[in-house]
Amino acid sequence: QVQLVESGGGLVQAGGSLRLSCAVHGRTVSGYDMGWFRQAPGKEREFVAAISWNGGSTYYADSVKGRFTISRDNANNMVHLQMNSLKPEDTAVYYCAAKPQSRLDMTARYAYNYWGQGTQVTVSS
Repeated sequence: QVQLVESGGGLVQAGGSLRLSCAVHGRTVSGYDMGWFRQAPGKEREFVAAISWNGGSTYYADSVKGRFTISRDNANNMVHLQMNSLKPEDTAVYYCAAKPQSRLDMTARYAYNYWGQGTQVTVSS
């Protein structure tokens, strides 16, 4: 079965950086749109960033635009999220997700078929 495994989370001070990685097992990343979502305690899971199957298009939530960068490494079946200038409000569990190519909104949770277990990101002030 398809499995997505996130890594790279941790505890950092405000203004610091982290690079999250998502390894895909059981299939190739090629041909799938990939996204990152996050969920803070007591809140719903929200869209963070996405990248199209060919890497030609990227999408970002307004709250992270200019600070986060999503990229994909199809040769290694991985997707990354570079997070710079981190803020305490970025604290959440971050999830990697895979979306079969379709007309569904790439920022919507329901568009994604596969999800990782999540990795905790904590930003201290």
